[in-house]
Amino acid sequence: MAAELDGGPRPDIGAQRAELGPLLGIALRPGESWYLIDSRWFKQWKKYVGFDSWDMYNVGEPNLFPGPIDNSGLFTDPEIQTLKEHLIDELDYVLVPTEAWNKLVNWYGCVEEQQPIVRKVVEYGLFVKHCKVEVYLLELKLCENSDPTNVLTCHFSKADAIATIEKEMRQLFSIPSEKETRLWSRYMSNTYEQVSNLDSTVQDAGLYHGQVLLIEVKNEDGTWPRQSFPAKVSGFSYSCRESPSQSQPGICGLSNLGNTCFMNSALQCLSNTPLLTEYFLEDKYEAEINHDNPLGMRGEIAEAYAELIKQMWSGRHSHVAPRMFKTQVGRFAPQFSGYQQQDSQELLAFLLDGLHEDLNRVKKKPYLELKDANGRPDSVVAKEAWENHRLRNDSIIVDIFHGLFKSTLVCPKCSKVSVTFDPFCYLTLPLPLKKDRSMDVSLVFAGLHRRPTQYRVVVPMMGAVSDLCEALSKLSKIPAENMVVTDVYNHRFHKIFQMDEGLSHIMPKDNIFVYEVCKSSEDGAECITLSVYFREKRIRQSSTSSGTVLCGQPLLISVPKHKLTLDHLYNVVLEQIGHYIKFPLTKEYSSVCLDRGICNGSSGSCEVEEMEHQDGDEEGREKASEPESCQSEGCAHDLLGKEGQHHKKHLFTFSLVNSYGTSERNSITTEGKLLKLNSYATLAIDLDPDTRKLLFDEQESQAFEKDASTLQSQKKKTNVALKDCIELFTTMETLGEHDPWYCPNCKKHQQATKKFDLWSLPRILVVHLKRFSYNRYWRDKLDTVVEFPIRDLSMSEFVCDPTADPYVYDLIAVSNHYGAMGVGHYTAYAKNKVNGKWYYFDDSSVSMASEDQIVTKAAYVLFYQRRDSKQHIAPSLPAESELASEECDGMDTN
Repeated sequence: MAAELDGGPRPDIGAQRAELGPLLGIALRPGESWYLIDSRWFKQWKKYVGFDSWDMYNVGEPNLFPGPIDNSGLFTDPEIQTLKEHLIDELDYVLVPTEAWNKLVNWYGCVEEQQPIVRKVVEYGLFVKHCKVEVYLLELKLCENSDPTNVLTCHFSKADAIATIEKEMRQLFSIPSEKETRLWSRYMSNTYEQVSNLDSTVQDAGLYHGQVLLIEVKNEDGTWPRQSFPAKVSGFSYSCRESPSQSQPGICGLSNLGNTCFMNSALQCLSNTPLLTEYFLEDKYEAEINHDNPLGMRGEIAEAYAELIKQMWSGRHSHVAPRMFKTQVGRFAPQFSGYQQQDSQELLAFLLDGLHEDLNRVKKKPYLELKDANGRPDSVVAKEAWENHRLRNDSIIVDIFHGLFKSTLVCPKCSKVSVTFDPFCYLTLPLPLKKDRSMDVSLVFAGLHRRPTQYRVVVPMMGAVSDLCEALSKLSKIPAENMVVTDVYNHRFHKIFQMDEGLSHIMPKDNIFVYEVCKSSEDGAECITLSVYFREKRIRQSSTSSGTVLCGQPLLISVPKHKLTLDHLYNVVLEQIGHYIKFPLTKEYSSVCLDRGICNGSSGSCEVEEMEHQDGDEEGREKASEPESCQSEGCAHDLLGKEGQHHKKHLFTFSLVNSYGTSERNSITTEGKLLKLNSYATLAIDLDPDTRKLLFDEQESQAFEKDASTLQSQKKKTNVALKDCIELFTTMETLGEHDPWYCPNCKKHQQATKKFDLWSLPRILVVHLKRFSYNRYWRDKLDTVVEFPIRDLSMSEFVCDPTADPYVYDLIAVSNHYGAMGVGHYTAYAKNKVNGKWYYFDDSSVSMASEDQIVTKAAYVLFYQRRDSKQHIAPSLPAESELASEECDGMDTN
């Protein structure tokens, strides 16, 4: 049966699933509008209607009615309704198409005065088209040439044409349509570039977040006010600032174009790789550009990179703005086209691969059949693998960055050994995982007029909620079995955890409150645990009727089943919140519960406040009547005594509500004086604004104590040597059940043992420290300090080729990442090849650095140069002779 709402009938949960399911699976199409919904609300709706796959009977959970769509958790300020930064798709919000949004709003409504968050679908990429919803609009600062201090901030889509911005600026600055104008972008304090193509999009023009755009109006005499200023017109050039004095080649910063520090960090590391930079500065790349490689980018990435390197090493600039390079990268790799924070290692991997394909000397790649070792000597199989690799891949990148792995798989059943050799461009090394984590939680004591106390507990990384309770028990002396762990969100319980649930479900941003409850009373009687929400009565702006909104911190209270009367319930709650009630109570108010309007009898009714958001028949709310009309023998009003209605006014009334606190449920019934309530039923305490202001100390209600554990410094982290990470990488492991290996002997998939070894290493060894870890619930960054040598890194002990020359490396560059995953800041340390000194590159800022500053917990990607690799790079011979010439391979393959 459908529930009636102001906007129309809401279908039953089966119909809701059927209508929304297909809509949530449709593909993105450019120009369409999609809507953001807080993932917490959406997940609750899915549970309510039984949308998830694990709900095998699709019955849903009727007690989880989600109420109106509430996006307040996505805003930094609910009043201004500006989105929080760094929100993550599926984790913080979900995206739904317009039709799905309209249905949900029609069925559930929105929180009053909250505007929908609607965004456009934008298409990225030149060859491979890639659509995504533009969650964050681009902020541009607009001004007029005649008054550049009057700056107005506006937001535009990256798909908007420059003409759209010009039209908006004409309106903002009251420029007549017949007046001729020009647009200029300012990318440094005193440097401007003309934006001449009005048909190009914001994205194609390379505009970035916070960019200043200036509009210039032509003079009456036909001249331009900025005619005397030197300028450049948009094209394939790099915006740069000349240093007042001559700069050292290579000591050149890169302007941040809007969250592009990840790109700047990677580029500085590559720029300070001597073998690669000399190749571009000497124009050797020009003869090797492969414009026809279908896997390449028509040579455009190589040309853009070459132009940037020449600017950085000209010695004329203190810093340059790599706008055209970023634009070119975004055309071919859509994931880097926006202005959100990205990963420097991912960009580095794309760039090395892109440069390789753009500069691949092999014009037509031959087809090669892979052969298994079949017992042949490793040296023979390795040489064959390397030669086959060079037949298809021959570039400066292969010359200096590529090495060879040895991979050994052993079948656990038939002991079949499979050995293969595979090329690599960088080493991704695992870090020893943390075994535990620190969590800040707040403990709410039962009664005792005590403030909640915040504790910092150390728990196993992959532990259970019970481990959290045990750790908290040791600090608080409250028995672990008397604790209930909850996630509090928007004044309600978003989740109440079971003891056996994994801590991986709890993320660092979750607001975890642990409540002291009693599972049984002192006399052994069973206790009922109830959720209690606070609501304030409000007068709707749109009408004279009243509604309620949630406020304050929710409670979990325990009441012995045999004492579950209105009097006792009132006093238990009063005791729990007693520390923020302004005692003594005024004569007008009673501290004893004799409220005449708090509950309904089995057939009677009681005073029930009209909810701000009405609910349907699933919550079965009856129209309330005055308490005098109650004739039921079991009505609590009668049980409290006829004189109850003459008693003093009370602090609050109760309502039985759903777990979201947004709608009232069936009436509270009684058996004699006892209330019939199930454990974890939810009650709401309704306060009128005057009572809340008069009797409740708001500051005290939000106050909490801090345990000494929160003041203690975090446990000192143990450092890890780089060689420990290499040993971990080369350790034998057993494949997981979801990643088996097909054994050709057994003719079936087996969980084989797998071992990686290093067979030969390149001239430039790039080491990626795997600091970021992911799973379904948890995204974490490992901030362990990895101790790596600045010089004399000997890798020979890890190379399994017995005839290889010594591998000794010196550090030349480091890409650093500071902060948490998905946010933070990237910088770089690099050694200048001209003067041999170290420098710290922080976007456009460059400063001298000392070797003792380089090894930090921020180190993310390391660049090492082999000591014997400084010889001149000769062009590769044709494929036939190249195979016989080990000297040109750039790597030992004995």
